[in-house]
Amino acid sequence: MYKILLVDDEIETLRDRSQIISELGYECKTAIDGAEAIDKVNRESFDVVLTDVKMPKKDGFEVLKRARSVDPDIPVILFTAFATIESAVKAMKMGAHDYIQKPFSPEMIEVVLSRAIDYRKLKKENVMLRSQIKEQNQLKNVIGRSVAITEVVNRALKVAKTDASVLIHGESGTGKELIARSIHANSYRSNASFIPLDCVALPATLLESEIFGYEQGAFTGAVRSKPGMMELANKGTLFLDEIAELDVNLQAKLLRVLQEKQFRRIGGQHLIDVDVRIISATSWNPEIAVRQNRLRQDLYYRLNVVPIFMPPLRERTEDILLLAKHFIEKLNPSTHKNITGISKPALQYLRNYDWPGNVRELQNVIENAMSMTENDIIEIEDLNDHIKVTSDHIPMESLRQMNFKEAKREYLHQFCVQYINNMLDRYDGNISKVARIAGVSRRTIYRILDKEEHQHQ
Repeated sequence: MYKILLVDDEIETLRDRSQIISELGYECKTAIDGAEAIDKVNRESFDVVLTDVKMPKKDGFEVLKRARSVDPDIPVILFTAFATIESAVKAMKMGAHDYIQKPFSPEMIEVVLSRAIDYRKLKKENVMLRSQIKEQNQLKNVIGRSVAITEVVNRALKVAKTDASVLIHGESGTGKELIARSIHANSYRSNASFIPLDCVALPATLLESEIFGYEQGAFTGAVRSKPGMMELANKGTLFLDEIAELDVNLQAKLLRVLQEKQFRRIGGQHLIDVDVRIISATSWNPEIAVRQNRLRQDLYYRLNVVPIFMPPLRERTEDILLLAKHFIEKLNPSTHKNITGISKPALQYLRNYDWPGNVRELQNVIENAMSMTENDIIEIEDLNDHIKVTSDHIPMESLRQMNFKEAKREYLHQFCVQYINNMLDRYDGNISKVARIAGVSRRTIYRILDKEEHQHQ
């Protein structure tokens, strides 16, 4: 039952309205003046405060101020027989939920309380949801015990307590956004927004309006002003995924924002101050991206204050069992299964595989195996065919004259080519489908095939 505090210095009015509120199904507490109301607010928890403005000792504005200092989310409704525009404006500036004029009917009380309770419930749900999201994004939830991933977690924990810009790099599917969200969740900005932006998803012209927003009439179709992600992330974190794919002109504008902490909306005349932390990510080696002019060097230095490298799954195979168990537990409800684990032979296949799609591909493989199996554990026969491709299919003759690094690079490239070609044959050359199943981007597939073509020219 929701608890209402009703405050009025007229005893008969207080009694009558208290009865109406109780009949509506609420628990109603009363106070005869502002001082008693403030005392009750200090000692008890209420869902709504409904208070007169003009009262002896302490007025309604003082009740409003105290109630919101104790509980910033509590809706406070002010009522008065002497309503003025000035007092209404003052009430709203102080954070009043509503401002109504006496006399008012029982129906009006029902309406304003119903609105206030809906607001209260929404606020509580938001707080609960934010708490759940924060818990999900804690770095303790990053799966793995390998030296490589432990180093990532330790580094992220240290930088989370600062305001330093972070550049996370690593192959597609390694969990770069997960680490970015975890850094935000462990920072002092965690109660503000985490706004992710995929720099590949939109063309440069649309990306600029997404980042900086625009004013009404700035371009055809701008029928109203719209804040950009930079504004929405104010006091929080803006995550720029695949930063090396961002248009170089936009990179220059982003650099200016980082330097000046101000920007203009498209078509705007006024500078907007912004306090936002930038975390960026790229599947490119950042230094190579700079050398190839994909990433401005000056922006790189601004973004790369603290670099974090996400290791590919093939370099942390000791984490595969933990990750597989995590995905099985996570996916059991949605697959309507009760899978308890994975057999040792099947696990060995997973450990021998090179995982070009990394952790994202592993989740896909586990989900597929769970959907196919009729047992309570995943067996070899439940795994995708391409997982069973082994090094026997890769000719080793050409690797013998290379040093270790060169041989490893060539070995992995040959494996990727064989894997992609095998998948393309299986799915009739449908690159989009192969990308989705493999857990990699179309761009990654084209890059592998282009490299192979150039090597044979």
